[in-house]
Amino acid sequence: MNFDISNDAAPKATTPGKIDAAASIPRSAWFGYLARTVLTFMFWSSALAKLGDAEAALAEMRHFGLEPDLLYYFLTVITLVIGSLLVICDRWTWLGAGALAVFTLLTIPIAHDFWAMEEPRKTAEFHVAMEHITVVGGLLVAIYASAIRKKWASGDPDSRMFEIASRKGYFQP
Repeated sequence: MNFDISNDAAPKATTPGKIDAAASIPRSAWFGYLARTVLTFMFWSSALAKLGDAEAALAEMRHFGLEPDLLYYFLTVITLVIGSLLVICDRWTWLGAGALAVFTLLTIPIAHDFWAMEEPRKTAEFHVAMEHITVVGGLLVAIYASAIRKKWASGDPDSRMFEIASRKGYFQP
């Protein structure tokens, strides 16, 4: 029987080059566009659906008591499209994500007023409202990430010190 426990018998670890390559993916430009596109999917896809079937969208506005329906229809589509584009393009992200966050929060008392409903719909709408609040949190994270990324890109001395300290291993994620 051989009880050799030398390093040669140990499984090979992933090489640092592969780890570095994988760790660099979230910092790449394409990943940022992908993440922001996915984050805003529910908004721009809703806008496309509303543009594709204006009659159904206008009926939805009337159903929730939003009159004049045509005005609310245009405001909704404009908010969803422009807000999404600002976030995806990372231009004035605070404005785009902020508008989408306010829009999302406003849908809770308008369309998901679970406190005024009977079971089982009450519980279902409560969960939808909680999901909306979570989406708002994601939009706030997008605003934060955009601000940090732009601060680092500007060469701000404080952010450069943090970056150097992170590379030296003083801050571990």
